[in-house]
Amino acid sequence: MELGFLDRPHGAGGVRVTGAALVDELGYSLGCDRMHPTGAPVLTAPPGDAPASFLTEAFRGQDDHALKFLHGTTTLAFVFQGGVVVAVDSRASMGQYIGSGSVRKIIEINPYLLGTMAGGAADCSFWERDLGRRCRLYELRNKERISVAAASKLLANTVYGYKGMGLSMGTMITGWDKTGPNLFYVDNDGTRLKGHKFSVGSGSTYAYGVLDQGYHWDLTVEDALELGRRSIFHATHRDAASGGFINVYHVKEDGWVNISHEDSGMTKYYEYKAQSAAVDSTAMES
Repeated sequence: MELGFLDRPHGAGGVRVTGAALVDELGYSLGCDRMHPTGAPVLTAPPGDAPASFLTEAFRGQDDHALKFLHGTTTLAFVFQGGVVVAVDSRASMGQYIGSGSVRKIIEINPYLLGTMAGGAADCSFWERDLGRRCRLYELRNKERISVAAASKLLANTVYGYKGMGLSMGTMITGWDKTGPNLFYVDNDGTRLKGHKFSVGSGSTYAYGVLDQGYHWDLTVEDALELGRRSIFHATHRDAASGGFINVYHVKEDGWVNISHEDSGMTKYYEYKAQSAAVDSTAMES
């Protein structure tokens, strides 16, 4: 795609104006708190003197005929005796650029169902919200809640119809139904897998390292929640495309509960660092 239009001359006499000067000339800020004088919609770009060069660099090494953002995330969910723990980070990345540090990667489908977001944020957000609509229609038609298995099958069937069309999704659908807690993985190829433990995203290998070591069925609720937090924290520490806040949900028989929203780079880092120092000090004394 040709991006040269981003660096075209602006201003009187064809004087080339780019970057911050262009923002001032058009009369809007990167925060969109002012409108273009003509009232036309304005597309804001990351700050810089050459937006076209920035985007070319961001897409380096990718298919020249399609815009495919490099992306990363870390999401996980596991089933244990007390229900299901779902933990995610909150960073959205576009190549080397951090698009957002506060993305809600756990999508609340209904009071008993949750979905996670990995891959394309727009794809996951749209199709899981569409799934929420279809689950509600099922309830109205059948006078009962949809099962987790049926909800995940609806999503898998939907995305399979768009296979090969560029969707980017690696999601988990989890909840509590008549059969108890359930967890399914669904991706953009229509793959659907049932399991008791999944991690999806660029940081998943790091998360699995902590999750596999600490997981067992008889975990207490507090230990399970802490295992989810630690798994995401270590993934954000090692994976540059993961970070931001650690969001944790607990799915129980009477529905899901939003447990915590903590900053992985500040709050949790210093908390775990202090715990590690205390353990090292005790070991040296003994």
